[in-house]
Order: sequence, then C-alpha cells, then structure tokens
Amino acid sequence: MTRPPTAAQRRVIDAADPVTGRLRGTEAQLAALVKRGLAFRHPRPPHDHFLTPEGHRVRQGVMQVHEPATEAPATAGVFAARVGGEEAAPQSGPARRREVHSAWQGLLELRRMTNPDGSVERPCGWERTHLVQAAALALEAAGHHPGGQGGGGYRVRETPQPEAVAVYEPDGEALRACAATLEGAGWQVSEHRAPRTGTRYLLASPRRA
Repeated sequence: MTRPPTAAQRRVIDAADPVTGRLRGTEAQLAALVKRGLAFRHPRPPHDHFLTPEGHRVRQGVMQVHEPATEAPATAGVFAARVGGEEAAPQSGPARRREVHSAWQGLLELRRMTNPDGSVERPCGWERTHLVQAAALALEAAGHHPGGQGGGGYRVRETPQPEAVAVYEPDGEALRACAATLEGAGWQVSEHRAPRTGTRYLLASPRRA
C-alpha cells in the first residue's frame, strides 16, 4: 500500500539542503526517515543526517514511497533499478528515465558525502551493501537495456563471491559496453565464461581505491 511521508516528514525532506541533502529535524523525524530508507545518519561526528538517493527522489517529486514490509530490505518498495528479468517491471519512458537519473544523482551525492575523501568516482558503503541494486542503477542510468522475460538485455545477479555481482548480456558488444559503464562508475570488471554452458558474463566489484 502506498503511503507518502507525513506532513512533518515532508517538510523536513523539502527543507533539505538542495546540494548536500543535509537534513534538519527532530530526532524522531530523522529516525523515521532513516527507517524508511529516505535518510541516513553520517557515521562521523557531528553525525548529521542526509537524504539517501530515494530521499532525493522524494524531494524532487519523481517517485511514490511504498512502506517496506517488516522483513524486507530497506530498499524494497522504494526505488528499484532494473536488474533484468523482473516479472513486473516498471514501464520505460520519460518518467522512468527521470526517476533513474534522479536516483543516480542522489547516489553520486551519497558518495561525495560518505567517502572519506569526498570522491564520487568510487562506490560508497551503501553500494557495497546493495551490490546488485548499485550495479543495476549504474547500468540503467547509462542507458543500457535491462533484460525482459524472454529477450536480450542485461541481467545483474548475486554471486557466492564477496562484494561481486555477475552481469549477463547475450550480445557480446552490449556486454563489453556494460563493462565499460561499470568501470567508469568505479567498479573493477573482468569477463569470464561459464565452464558448462560457455556463456560469457562479467564479474564486477566496487573499487576501493
């Protein structure tokens, strides 16, 4: 069920710094925004609160917020980049492109605020805990086509390896283009071939330096 932020929460979001996303509000308001995945508490003193990529999208009015289920990940139901192969995928079009662009800009701001050196060229901690979502957002924001139920396009999947995702794309040229995009977004990428099927795929990990 869709449930927008309360009036008080909306005022806090709307009053966020337009550049940094820094928030001001009561502890209860800020804690509620963190719980809903719309804000995060900076780990270093003075422990200010900032909008997440989802929070930036709410502020810009390009998304609806869905209340996450109790056991769902923090990002569930808020914004989901296309990982490929979804049964109920969001419709493509100008509105979707605006959503994705806004989410990517919010992620870059999150990098700037949380990476110790303020770099936007390297993935941040949020991306390391949301690997599939982060890699998919980088690909979708760059204009790559996510896979459908029965056609081509990229698919991002978890792997048994720590801090690594697999990216599949049946078209070899498109697969290499995905690799270039992820490398440009701060990921280490290598191409592999599945031993049984011979399927080519990418292994991508967030770069640390």
